Amino acid sequence: MQAWSSSPVPSLPQSSAAHPLQAFDTATQQLVSVGPDSGTAGIYVCGITPYDATHIGHANTYVAFDLLNRIWRDRGIEVDHVQNVTDIDDPLLERAAATGVDWAELAEQQTQLFGEDMAALNVLPPRHYVGAVESMPLIVDMIEQLRRSQAVYPVDDSEFEDLYFAQASDPGFGSLAHLSEDEAVAIFAERGGDPDRSGKKAPLDWLVWRHARAGEPSWESGLGAGRPGWHIECTAIALDRLGAGFDVQAGGSDLIFPHHEMCAAQGRVATDQPFAQTYLHSGMVGLDGEKMSKSKGNLVFVSTLRGSGVDPMAIRLALLAHHYRQDWDWTDEVLVSAQSRLSRWREAVRLDAGLNADEVLVQVREALAHDVDAPAALAAVDAWAGASVAIDSDDTEAPALVARACDALLGVAL
Repeated sequence: MQAWSSSPVPSLPQSSAAHPLQAFDTATQQLVSVGPDSGTAGIYVCGITPYDATHIGHANTYVAFDLLNRIWRDRGIEVDHVQNVTDIDDPLLERAAATGVDWAELAEQQTQLFGEDMAALNVLPPRHYVGAVESMPLIVDMIEQLRRSQAVYPVDDSEFEDLYFAQASDPGFGSLAHLSEDEAVAIFAERGGDPDRSGKKAPLDWLVWRHARAGEPSWESGLGAGRPGWHIECTAIALDRLGAGFDVQAGGSDLIFPHHEMCAAQGRVATDQPFAQTYLHSGMVGLDGEKMSKSKGNLVFVSTLRGSGVDPMAIRLALLAHHYRQDWDWTDEVLVSAQSRLSRWREAVRLDAGLNADEVLVQVREALAHDVDAPAALAAVDAWAGASVAIDSDDTEAPALVARACDALLGVAL
């Protein structure tokens, strides 16, 4: 699958005293060092199910972890960034049936729109952009491997023989979300799971291969004709592209359980190693006091905002004004504030001269190194921009350096 394109990332003067990069690990519930000090960092960011792209909640997640990508690059670290597209799953099929559009056509249209939105928001494309459909051989091989180790078993309800992963096969299950069994079962049921299905060994066992049903797409394999469950897709793609123990698995906080918990369990059983070293999660974006979600229909779309003439850089600044782990509400005021900030910054960097920019570069880097604190980074640029406009200065290089820093580190093109 072809990812979107992006402009080159500007280079910046290097610092010899970079602060350690730390972020909040969901599994350990504390700040930890993230990624290597040199070489290559591996990150897997869970992608969209392409039937309703791209809402502000999506954008919030991908902009947040785009910052991590940029921080590593600024430190001279290569980034092996993998992102999937779940281009076959129940919600996609349901939307296709409801709208009378072929499911594959709908997936292609929405994936294309998502890429256009990401390019407009200046999100760096992944090195590996991988669809579930194109990964079917990888997924089947992964399930067959898990089946040989007796972690996967059939559930036969006399009509269909689906394959399930046994939660009990992974002693580390639960180490990410830290939920009680009752809490886990309830969330599993809310988020596409089937804890009450008869024939399962345990309520939290999950589907890895769905036997072919009439009227549904399916693929022939040694498992029988069918299609994969959701969680096995990401495990197979991540291990194939990054290997076990990669640096970061990332996504929205609604993926902590069941998706990331179950991906990690499958990975540990398949490799007998940690799946990822660190788990990072972005907060949820709400509208009118409720989480923004497809099921509720309370979505604000990036493409709609762009179509109405909103500068994508203002949308990006609206997202960056909130710490990536924060839950917050999208409002007209949030966007208006971001548009005003963008205008102030652009005014400041178009001056013939400004205040010395070395300190603002230091402050932005320090803020991002401490749990990717974008609001603190924005505040540093705000202070520079306000002072530069108000004070006569003769540093002719400062505006250009700040503009490059905003682009390279924050992804805001001025």
